Amino acid sequence: MRKTKMKKRTGNSYGKKCAAVTLAAVTAVCTGAVTGGTVTAFAAEENKTLVYAGESESTINPLLNNHDELPDLIFSGLMKYDANGKPVEDLAESYTFDKDTNTYTFKLRDGVKWHDGEAFNAEDVVYTYKELTEDETLGASITSNYQDITDIEAPDDKTVVFTLDQYDAAMLDYFTMGILPEHLLEGEDINTTSFNQNPVGTGRYKFEDWDATGGMITLKRNEDYYGKVPNIETVVYRTVSDETTKATMLQSGEADLAWLNSNYASQFKDKDGYNYWEFTTADYRGAAMDMSTDFWKENGDSIGVLNYALDKDSIIAGVLAGQGEPAYSPIQRNPLGTDKEANIYSYDLDTFAKKMEELGWKKGDDGIYERNGQKFHFTIQVRDYEEERVDIANVMSDMLKQAGVEMEVKLVTKFDWDAGYNGFLAGYSTQFDPDMAYVNFVTDASGNNMHYSNADVDKYLEEGRHGETEEARKKSYGEFEKAYAQAPGILLVAYLQGDYVGISGISGLDTTRVLGHHSVGVMWNIEDWTITK
Repeated sequence: MRKTKMKKRTGNSYGKKCAAVTLAAVTAVCTGAVTGGTVTAFAAEENKTLVYAGESESTINPLLNNHDELPDLIFSGLMKYDANGKPVEDLAESYTFDKDTNTYTFKLRDGVKWHDGEAFNAEDVVYTYKELTEDETLGASITSNYQDITDIEAPDDKTVVFTLDQYDAAMLDYFTMGILPEHLLEGEDINTTSFNQNPVGTGRYKFEDWDATGGMITLKRNEDYYGKVPNIETVVYRTVSDETTKATMLQSGEADLAWLNSNYASQFKDKDGYNYWEFTTADYRGAAMDMSTDFWKENGDSIGVLNYALDKDSIIAGVLAGQGEPAYSPIQRNPLGTDKEANIYSYDLDTFAKKMEELGWKKGDDGIYERNGQKFHFTIQVRDYEEERVDIANVMSDMLKQAGVEMEVKLVTKFDWDAGYNGFLAGYSTQFDPDMAYVNFVTDASGNNMHYSNADVDKYLEEGRHGETEEARKKSYGEFEKAYAQAPGILLVAYLQGDYVGISGISGLDTTRVLGHHSVGVMWNIEDWTITK
């Protein structure tokens, strides 16, 4: 038996920009087999292999990698999400909650084995949550989700008891975290261990190989999986950075399925040989301001007014090919969010000018606003390979410039948080419980990398996390939305639609679930998929 006392932690034109993708443009930096002059998905066996053009990856550890596609295939948690995004039992056969003592008791499944053949047990659960709640060196953005856990007890190999210091309405959601194998990781530095590139889980697919040079991660189905064993035997996950390459891979036959931005995806709609799926996502884009930089320390009061200078509908019509909706709240696509009273800005240059004057800004001779001897000029970093974000940032910059504000777009190969940029073109999502916003917006929370701080926001997000009824929580989140709208840290632009394109031989994708950031979650029911080539 192990009992662990937990330390509390706190944690350029507005028109459509479509890059034409044709067979003649196939210059993908991908390996493949050539058969009869056609590049194919390296001779994949019919009905056996799915080649997925995914994202660039550096780790597959679920504690460190919050782009959950691969971790969700390899690992499993005490709970998992169903089609409607609600937590249901997974490694846990059952659970109970005692409201008087704020304890969750999980009874674990019998006969579950790790991919290396070792038996899964309660010690693995204790180890995983000890890492999340005690390891002060853990480089994870999610630890604030677990700060209410104060104690874990494993009275036997099949039982785990969690004690919380107060009721946490979102806790079941966070018990979906993939469990790690204690026998392979005990004593390792979780941030640097080679396990992160050679993972062993209990999930539907086993890790087989990571060809970093070829950009391929290969998974094999877990024949001993405790649930439904997938029909598809092999998943080859191509680690792709830029969006053009994904589209050309689909055209050439080097990939079977990919998430594409709206302009690329629209070129495959109704195209012979391809299927096109439209998912709802909770994925939004905006310029996230680094509130620790001198410019925003002095001028943070002027972020919200910038909304009046953005024609968000025009950005959606052009950059997103009409596939999206204007964003006004970080949780606006969540059932407990969507408070219309938070939608307080419209595109109105006259109102913008009036509000700027009220804030003490005056236009200089060059047409750029100034206050206290300082120009309204700030820098936003954008990763150069994310075409859609680059386009959004450039259009935002053009619109703001015409209104008298300089948003300088800085293209980078990867985000540099120490370079002094005033922010970045961000994407976030709250596709499950609205408490997912907690780590990003509560003062000093583990995922608050832009150093946003607002006492009212803190209050309402705390209330939402600990509210005991849906009615009470919805009220708290509505108040959060209104408080955040008055003093935002992100210049919100749009919510995206999730557009997936695949070969016509793929079936089984279920669009019921709302997807997350970068439309993550499409493979939630991959065990029901089939593929014919």
